[in-house]
Amino acid sequence: MHNRVFRVLFVLIIQTIVAFSWLSAPALALTQEQQILNEAWRIVNNAYVDDTFNHQNWWLARQKALKQPLSNREETYTAIQKMVGILDDPFTRFLKPDQYKSLQVNTSGELQGVGLQIALDSETKQLQVVAPLDGSPAQKAGIRSRDRILEIDGVSSAELTLDEAAARMRGTAGTSVTVLVQHEAETPKEIKLVRDRIALNPVYAALDSRNSGIPVGYIRLSQFSANAPTELANAVAKLEKQGAQAYILDLRNNPGGLLQAGIEIARFWLDEGTIVYTVNRQGILGSFDANQPALTRAPLVVLVNQGTASASEILAGALQDNGRAQLVGDKTFGKGLIQSLFDLPDGSGLAVTVAKYETPNHHDIHKLGITPDRIVPNEPITIEQVGTQADSQYQAALEVLTAKTVVAGAT
Repeated sequence: MHNRVFRVLFVLIIQTIVAFSWLSAPALALTQEQQILNEAWRIVNNAYVDDTFNHQNWWLARQKALKQPLSNREETYTAIQKMVGILDDPFTRFLKPDQYKSLQVNTSGELQGVGLQIALDSETKQLQVVAPLDGSPAQKAGIRSRDRILEIDGVSSAELTLDEAAARMRGTAGTSVTVLVQHEAETPKEIKLVRDRIALNPVYAALDSRNSGIPVGYIRLSQFSANAPTELANAVAKLEKQGAQAYILDLRNNPGGLLQAGIEIARFWLDEGTIVYTVNRQGILGSFDANQPALTRAPLVVLVNQGTASASEILAGALQDNGRAQLVGDKTFGKGLIQSLFDLPDGSGLAVTVAKYETPNHHDIHKLGITPDRIVPNEPITIEQVGTQADSQYQAALEVLTAKTVVAGAT
């Protein structure tokens, strides 16, 4: 009996040693290409929001990828893209060095291209416009939020990854690209866009005392770049000196950007209260709160539409749920996931979904969006007509500000 137990234990020990050797030996013998792939796998393994990896065998994905003959960097990139692709998450993606650098520039400085924020529709898998950037060639050509990009220079967008599509539309100012665009059920049409240098100053501000009877500070925020909080604080200070007694914050066609920028801007309007809850892979709630005096407690209305997404929805939801502002316009886009960027050793990188968020009242808005307090259908207007009599949503915001129902400060 003792001998039998000893033999069983001995076999188990041998099996454990063999298994350990099988797991550890490849790690010691990885080529440079395999090391890059393995690091990409490790980042997703540690950070991805869903610990079931959308019900995929993530360990097996690593094993299959490492068995491939990775003889050069392009083969490694292709293998990482395929590996990450099994998650079926359009927001978690691999970025080649030029794509990674471009994404970082997009949140901090200036870019050259057509000025489109794009995403893959999670249901149809079609390339979809989140929003055109203010003053960009795409906006001037009339491309709108939720338009579908069917082709880029004759190449079907169904054959391209999200980053390949973005790369085809970026390029030197003065060069052109032709896109086949479909708006809702309308007939698709070709639009030739001439690329331009797009300055990423995210804030436009002006005092409007023409129609409402009170001086209204109008602030349009086009995206949450690194300089957005500073620029918005400067705009509020300037409008306060000019005598603004109420504010309209325009988040229409703002596709989001840096989470921290959205939180800082929410704090400009709130004395206290929760701004957003985040939920990680363990289901643990974290929160960001207002913790300083607001820049102003004047009445506030926020304009939103279908192009209001991500960090814009965090800000809009925080102001609505805390009773600080009323929302006017259309239901928002509905992106309730948070991504972080991770460096890889060769200058490439990963954008990984690391958490989802809920509004202060614990609303999960992913794929649902935020419903405004006052729904006003979006009517196509030019950039020159924004904030004028031709802008029906803006006029509705002015009406709300003069009504008795407007909230005049933080709770």
